[in-house]
Amino acid sequence: MKNDPASTLSQVISSMVLQYAGGIHVGFPCRVISFNESTCRADLQPLIKSSDTNPAMIQNVPALGHRYKINGSESVCTPFLKVGDTVFVVCADNEIKNALTGSVASADTSRTHDVNDAVIVGVLPCSL
Repeated sequence: MKNDPASTLSQVISSMVLQYAGGIHVGFPCRVISFNESTCRADLQPLIKSSDTNPAMIQNVPALGHRYKINGSESVCTPFLKVGDTVFVVCADNEIKNALTGSVASADTSRTHDVNDAVIVGVLPCSL
């Protein structure tokens, strides 16, 4: 039986696209393993498997706070997470480490959608 070169090339390209896309992270649920209230950072266990092994923990992930104006008065809400909470995490388009100071900054790396640039955006309803 003759091999079809177009079919073989298509299979190779499809495999490469799937492998590359597997390294892109956008948003996913995690369990809180520990939370440092003074730094608003947590160690997390991702809850979605993409292979036979459990995903690696993500350490030192910042949690978003919120600032509201209620009846003309400013109110700041800082995160409070409990061990075991299920949170939703998003990964920034680029490295965020240098921008976390609040200043415009260049990234030190070219990484994109990486778990090292994850941010906790909130607690999922199953933990409230």
